[in-house]
This record gives sequence, structure tokens and C-alpha cells, in this order.
Amino acid sequence: MQVGQKVRVRGFKDGSGKAIASKVGEVGVIKEEKIMDGSKWGYIVKFSDSSKSWFFADELESVA
Repeated sequence: MQVGQKVRVRGFKDGSGKAIASKVGEVGVIKEEKIMDGSKWGYIVKFSDSSKSWFFADELESVA
């Protein structure tokens, strides 16, 4: 995964609440990479409604 890539949210691991749950299945664009939890890569994804959230790589899938 890389910055600028279109991705779809497959799911999420923690109980982040309704705002994140509503993003499952939505497509967004990776805007930034970050180290999360000290060693895992995470990605900041921006959606069409201008909201942003971060996800681990296994919570995302690339779209064409």
C-alpha cells in the first residue's frame, strides 16, 4: 500500500464506534503512512466526505 492509492475498508479490529463502523465497505485514498502501536504500519485514509481515519494494512484492500 502506498500514498495516493485507492482502498476499500474491509473491517477494523478495535471498537472505534459508529463513525468508523460506517466506513466499512467505503472507498478512500491513502493520504499518509504512520507507524502505529510501535511497530505496525497504519494508513491515514481520506474519504469522499472529507473525513479521515487510520487503519492497519490488513483492514484495507486495494481497488482498481
